Amino acid sequence: MERVLLTGDEALARGAFEAGVAFASAYPGTPSTEILQNIAGYKEIVSEWAPNEKIAFEAAAGAAVAGVRSVASMKHVGVNVAADPLFTLSYTGIRGGMVLISADEPGMHSSQNEQDNRWYAVSAKVPMFEPSNSQECIDMMKIAFEVSEEFDTPVIIRVTTRICHSKSVVKLGERVEVAPKEYVKDIPKYVAVPALASMRRRVVETRMGSLAEYSEKSKLNFIEKGNRTGIIASGMCLNFAKEVFGEEVTYLNLGFTHPLPDNLLKEFYGLVDKVYVIEENDPYLQQWVERQGFECVGKPTIPPYGEMTPDVLRKAILGEETKSVQGDTSLVVPRPPVLCAGCPHRGFFVELGRKKNQTVVAGDIGCYTLGFTAPFDGIDYVICMGSAFSAGHGTQKALEIAKSDKRVVGIMGDSTFFHTGINGLMEVLYNGSKTICVILDNRTTGMTGHQDHPGTGRNVHRDKVKEMDIAAIAKAMGAKNVSVVDPNNLKEVRRVLDEAYKLDEPSVIIARFPCVLKNFSEEDFSEFGNDLFKKKYEVNDDKCITCKACIRVGCPAISIDTAKNKSYIDPTHCVGCSVCSQVCPKTAIEKMEFIQAS
Repeated sequence: MERVLLTGDEALARGAFEAGVAFASAYPGTPSTEILQNIAGYKEIVSEWAPNEKIAFEAAAGAAVAGVRSVASMKHVGVNVAADPLFTLSYTGIRGGMVLISADEPGMHSSQNEQDNRWYAVSAKVPMFEPSNSQECIDMMKIAFEVSEEFDTPVIIRVTTRICHSKSVVKLGERVEVAPKEYVKDIPKYVAVPALASMRRRVVETRMGSLAEYSEKSKLNFIEKGNRTGIIASGMCLNFAKEVFGEEVTYLNLGFTHPLPDNLLKEFYGLVDKVYVIEENDPYLQQWVERQGFECVGKPTIPPYGEMTPDVLRKAILGEETKSVQGDTSLVVPRPPVLCAGCPHRGFFVELGRKKNQTVVAGDIGCYTLGFTAPFDGIDYVICMGSAFSAGHGTQKALEIAKSDKRVVGIMGDSTFFHTGINGLMEVLYNGSKTICVILDNRTTGMTGHQDHPGTGRNVHRDKVKEMDIAAIAKAMGAKNVSVVDPNNLKEVRRVLDEAYKLDEPSVIIARFPCVLKNFSEEDFSEFGNDLFKKKYEVNDDKCITCKACIRVGCPAISIDTAKNKSYIDPTHCVGCSVCSQVCPKTAIEKMEFIQAS
């Protein structure tokens, strides 16, 4: 049996393959993105990017109801989007097995909140597994499908960033081919109208009782006997705890975490004198322990936010600072995140900045969120994925109520528009809002690693598919004022913005130019030119007056040469977007003579 190193995401994909999964759907989002990307490498599994997490879940649910094993994967905030069908599918059940993978983010490395999705299992009344390493990711995927089919329920596998992205050794197994179950029409079971759903509600309670019995016997919950100090943990926290406490203490290792094993907990307390409950985010396990009448050390001694890494645990529980090599932090130059050199969003934010004093900007989730930083100061607030147009509409109405003449600009990316932005645009158009709706179309899902979406004309396998035209969609929805502009052409961006601000009705601006880092398609070269990102610019020292206008476009390729006291463009970073050249008042930034080889 082959042994290899896999990340948790890779292992979950492998587990889906070995479990005989036939259909998988997802929307990309760190730290879950690589799950579907790896599943797509298995030709035995039909794999698809969905426009959003709700649709991914519904597609997987439909496949499971039809009798095949299916997976939907998403990051933690994506489960908010998918919650509607999740709660109902708990009532109806499935035929083929179905697993929902929720990738949570303690520490918020790339997320807007730190919600704890263990509560979704409780609220939706479905079983939940939490692997603590890559091997368990494979093993639990296979067991989850067995549980799903035995108990007629979707199953949540909850992982966290450290599980998703860290590697450990796994044993690869063979794929078990699971024949599709014959589809059987069953109105009382699957048609969720109140009269029928109320009968299924009773089934859910009976099922939870059976699952509680299963949890007590599950090999995924077990005690590792040691001394009289006890640790209760699940997932990555088990690894963190073992780095601090070693193998000498007694562990209650929880892998099947909803419903939890009450009798096993009582057995565990018979072996220990003092217990620490180590978990990230909410006191989910701690509340379970306390409900059973046992004492423990948990929150707030152990912090209620962030990752419970060994250094955090040592300080919180043992009062020890982790020894490490300390450098002189005063020598470190602060480097905030910035838009990449050549980012097509830069030109739009440069021009929008000219209207800063008369504008409120509703932002959204994507790499363009960095428009809030200096030097742009181009975003006032961000709520959630796809909220810019709908929230912007509310802000515009509020400003009108307050007799303010400020205008609202809502900004989102192309993938976000297809995710949940279309409904927001519908809100704006339907209610006659003056909101200026901007789609920064960089031809990819930029922030999560350049996955395709309905607007790119490619699917997860990079096959050509029907491209959804954003401008045509906006016009079909009733938008009269739709402009498509190259965001690197500052004069054109200024013109369409000026026109939009003069209107007393909705407008849509699509800033269309590809991300500098994406894998360019033949369609990209056809539309934007074969010299795409091959030009370079340089500073003519004789013309440069060091006014720093070019610095204020926030491009990491531009700096001040202190020896010359002149602006300098690093040729290894410049990709020829020309934004700096357009803002230079002395035409000191010139295109280099040569074209960079492809």
